[in-house]
Parts: sequence; structure tokens; C-alpha cells
Amino acid sequence: MSSETALIAAAKRGSVKAYTELVSVYQDGLLRFLVTRSLSFADAEDALQDTLINAYRYINSYDARWRFSTWLYRIAINNLSKLHAAESGNNVAISQIDELSDVEGGPLDLCIAADERQNLWLSAKRVLNDEVFTAMWLRYVEDMSVNDVAAVLERPVSWTKVNLLRGRKQLDKELNGGPVTKVSEAYG
Repeated sequence: MSSETALIAAAKRGSVKAYTELVSVYQDGLLRFLVTRSLSFADAEDALQDTLINAYRYINSYDARWRFSTWLYRIAINNLSKLHAAESGNNVAISQIDELSDVEGGPLDLCIAADERQNLWLSAKRVLNDEVFTAMWLRYVEDMSVNDVAAVLERPVSWTKVNLLRGRKQLDKELNGGPVTKVSEAYG
């Protein structure tokens, strides 16, 4: 059994082996995605576990019109939203990062600060709102099509295209030393 369609059909019939083989293809990418959106690695692992359990539980509701990966990422985003809602909020982690970056110190601190400015995804996390960051991550790291990104985020394709463009422009300003006056807002 190697065809995704065959694996999905077997998983719908209750085959744990087929389901395990099916999700093993996406598990690492899902975890990587969830780590970028979580406050800790443990939270990302919890969200991944919940995602895989929910996907197995609701495999019969999967609609073959969509790619299986799109369906999984949508479940992951929903689980992560529930996890964030249960916590006090993600502003705590951002303020802790800001407090660390304000510390002026020796050459090591300057190197760390320079490294952070060079790191595209740290900059993206800091500059872009969550929805635009997620769209960019799905498009450029997970290599999803614009249509799939739109489906995962439950947004129109036009919204996705506009926000990917705005996100790239915002990051270009940030990384090339241009003035960045505020955190980007999602269009629409």
C-alpha cells in the first residue's frame, strides 16, 4: 500500500497501519509548522498529537476534493487555536523575547542580535501577524500551493495572494534595513 488514495480508503475502513503510514509522510512537517506557532516545543508536540488523534477519529469526514495535507494542516491550526485559547495568550513569549533583545551587553549579545535580524523566520514571526506568518510558512516552507494555503486558512485565494505579497514586502523592509513602523495587518 503506497498510494495516498489507497491508504485513505484503508484508514476509513479502520486500518491503523494504513493511517500510520499515511500520516508518517506529514508528521515531521506538521511538527515543524506547529513549533513555529507554539510557545514551546511541548505545546507543539501536544498539538501534533491532538491533530493526529482528531484526524484518525474524523477520517470518514475527509473530503477527497481537497488534498489530505490541506485537511491535516487545517486540523492542526484548529487544535493550536484551542491550545492558545486555553493558555493566557502568546504575548508573554513575545514580551520575553523583546526583553532579552533590549539587554545591551558585550560582543556576544551583539552577535546574537545580528543573527536574529538575519534569521528570516524569527523576523517574520516578530513583524507579521499570525495569519500572514502562517500563510507564508505554508507557502514557502511547506511548499503548499496558494489554493491549498487559502483552503487551510479558510480564506479566499485573493486574500492569500495579497497577504503573501504584503508579507514579502514587510520582510524585505525588515531585513534590508528599511523603516518598519508597525506590525503588518492582514488585508481583508
